[in-house]
Amino acid sequence: MRRLALVILGGGFGSGARYLVGGWVAQALGSAFPYGTIGINALGSFLISVVMYLSLTAGAITPDLRLLLATGIMGGFTTYSTFNYESLAFFQQGAWLLGALNILATVFVCLAAGAIGLMLSRWAFGA
Repeated sequence: MRRLALVILGGGFGSGARYLVGGWVAQALGSAFPYGTIGINALGSFLISVVMYLSLTAGAITPDLRLLLATGIMGGFTTYSTFNYESLAFFQQGAWLLGALNILATVFVCLAAGAIGLMLSRWAFGA
């Protein structure tokens, strides 16, 4: 039950953070393109790479803290379902270029963010 409580607590925090960051980005950049979703998923990809490296490779994070951070917070923060919906909405509106751009940008930006997170973790905490 304690581990479930960690996931629930982290998920609530991550979801709240996603709501706040998404709203801020939409205000700053507009809502015509899902910049917030891409940014949230990129940041989440970066952070989960750092957390997993610190936990599984460096041994600096306990399994419970990894569960809180990766499954809980990052699970609540990242937004694959929103990304999926926004891409499909573009296609349904006939905005094929925006839909394809959203998919490509999300995949490449998140992969790059994850790789950078892993590289920085290796650099900062040793391999």
